[in-house]
Amino acid sequence: MAVTSNPVFKPAYLFLQSGERFSGFVPSWYEGTTDGEVVFTTGMAGYPESLTDPSYCGQILCFTYPLMGNYGVADASTWESPKIQARAAIMHEVLLTPEHHSQAEALLEWLEAEQIPVLLGVDTRALTKVLSEHGVVLGAISSQAKAPKHFDDPNKEHLVKQVSCKKVTTYGNGPLKIIAVDCGIKMNIIRELLKFPVTVKRVPFDYDYTQEDYDGLFLSNGPGDPALCVETIRILQQALQYKPEIPVFGICLGSQILGLAIHAQTYKLPFGHRGQNQPVIDTRTQKAYLTSQNHGYAVDANTLPQGWQISFRHLNDDTVAGISDELGLHSAVQFHPEACPGPEDPNFLFAQFIERIRTAK
Repeated sequence: MAVTSNPVFKPAYLFLQSGERFSGFVPSWYEGTTDGEVVFTTGMAGYPESLTDPSYCGQILCFTYPLMGNYGVADASTWESPKIQARAAIMHEVLLTPEHHSQAEALLEWLEAEQIPVLLGVDTRALTKVLSEHGVVLGAISSQAKAPKHFDDPNKEHLVKQVSCKKVTTYGNGPLKIIAVDCGIKMNIIRELLKFPVTVKRVPFDYDYTQEDYDGLFLSNGPGDPALCVETIRILQQALQYKPEIPVFGICLGSQILGLAIHAQTYKLPFGHRGQNQPVIDTRTQKAYLTSQNHGYAVDANTLPQGWQISFRHLNDDTVAGISDELGLHSAVQFHPEACPGPEDPNFLFAQFIERIRTAK
């Protein structure tokens, strides 16, 4: 691989809790050990959006596509959050000198500026096969040849608390008022909502909005175990009880939060769904869509209460990809209709949410 002969790189290793070791190279500035949950994404593009997606907080992200960085990194206005959220990255090969009209810097320059470790020269497809066999495992990137004695489990941390906004922020000035609960919201979700005549009030994960005046409630994506979002679930339960006429729409973690709020259960998937080519089917129309996904937990279909139904299913493993109440007022999907990166097939769900708000209003 081209970068292996470059003097700014040195040998390093990925250790998995399951016992495997993968050799590679890290930039010369990196020292020490970085641990986290090792996950893979099958996307062929969109690495700046993936790395800045708060849903990857606490994770070491392996890119299965063999060549990364070929179009550099654009300025922060295109990112999903103000910084890289993944703890580290694993790639086979990186283009050191990209040329693209929109690039602000090269991928490796960006990673170094944000002090995010990257392990290069890894057979990422072999690693993905291991993860597919074992399921998601804990791991560590280290400049030392000896495996660490302990692997930190980020899912025991309240990751949503780490990535949620600290203060209320308002976007737009339209007549329809939407509360957006920020559990790690992607900026492209806000961009999609602002295509409609709305005012979006972005609030922290533990913000009590139940006494406020709003026309729609949005539950965002985010990282980690949804069961740890006790405050978010409790406040949503109160909103559903006291303002049942207000439409609710959730994405990714928001789907799990909604599920837990209606007393369904969630569980951890073997290796999650991450990538831009994940097929789902609408259970009502039997129409299939290609979607962008990034989650490690799902709603248990057998625990949905009376009055709720499965609206979408994942075609790869038949897991729940969306839920809704029988009246069609409240709904959530496990995938990302805002894409970025990914297909825009299910983008119409935003328009449906706005129409539900208008009808209810």
